[in-house]
Amino acid sequence: MNLNGKRILVTGGASFIGSHLTDALVDKGAKVRVVDNLSSGRLANIQSHIESGQVDFVEADLTEPGIAQKVVDGTQIVFHLAADHGGRGYVDLHQAACTTNLALDGMLFRACHELGVEKVVYASSGCVYPNHLQTDPGEMLYLQEDMVGPPFDADNMYGWAKLMGEMTLQSFHQDWGLKSASCRYFTVYGERGHENHAVIAMVARAFIAQDPYVVWGNGEQIRNWTHVDDIVSGTILAAEKIDDGTAINLGTMERTRVIDAVQEVLSYTGHDAKIELHPEMPTGPMNRVADNALASRLLEWSPQVNFVDGLHRTIEWYFSTKDRDKVRDVLEERLTER
Repeated sequence: MNLNGKRILVTGGASFIGSHLTDALVDKGAKVRVVDNLSSGRLANIQSHIESGQVDFVEADLTEPGIAQKVVDGTQIVFHLAADHGGRGYVDLHQAACTTNLALDGMLFRACHELGVEKVVYASSGCVYPNHLQTDPGEMLYLQEDMVGPPFDADNMYGWAKLMGEMTLQSFHQDWGLKSASCRYFTVYGERGHENHAVIAMVARAFIAQDPYVVWGNGEQIRNWTHVDDIVSGTILAAEKIDDGTAINLGTMERTRVIDAVQEVLSYTGHDAKIELHPEMPTGPMNRVADNALASRLLEWSPQVNFVDGLHRTIEWYFSTKDRDKVRDVLEERLTER
């Protein structure tokens, strides 16, 4: 699929991942419209595109009546990233807020069908996978797409909403022929990230020279942190190569313990601090790593940024763009808020 000249809507396009996707689509010559309520997105992320006329920006809440129809009208492809979401602290402590995603997704998908959109690409999550599979950090577990099924056991209301979004989109394809794809994002990090996500929180704690340096959990949690550049490339490939609503993992298969990521942050930043573990804090599953064989086969996609290199890039960005006093003032609140 040639995206040059395509009329594309990116919901949540001023956010962390959404703004990087917007950058890539503009680079490919697409005519991009972004809708974002700026609850977690930042206009500065896409300001240069707005000023150059390459992006049409609409500040609006997609759950308000008529907004979905307004922003979808006239577009050919919709990348749906807008959601009430956050890191582990947010999704654990704000589950009622995450239920709004159920209504948001349904309203948007219906507007896409009614207005004749060619394709919808949905930002799903590794949170759709059953919790009971992810309890043992010593198991060499790689989550495969077909592991999502009865008995369903998604991760909190956020995960359930994402699972329902996938299933709703598949129903729209089966009943009405709406071309679509769902991308299950795994533990995304990188430039423009927010402190309520683990990697940025680690970096922020080093940036303000926190001592003792706080780590949520016992440090043994396994994650496959995936750089935003790889997420964006996989999302665009899904738009080009999947039509039938298939859900596909986008995540590296690189297994990293939280404590090892922390040690790398401290080493690279030169911050010498005592590590203080807090097992009572929200941690999520103990072992979450994607199997990306299906993405390799269907999309010819593989991650290009290894974790240590991506982490160093993220640290350099954070340390060069943030104000230490401001971060110190707001960090504790941002760990659990949007």
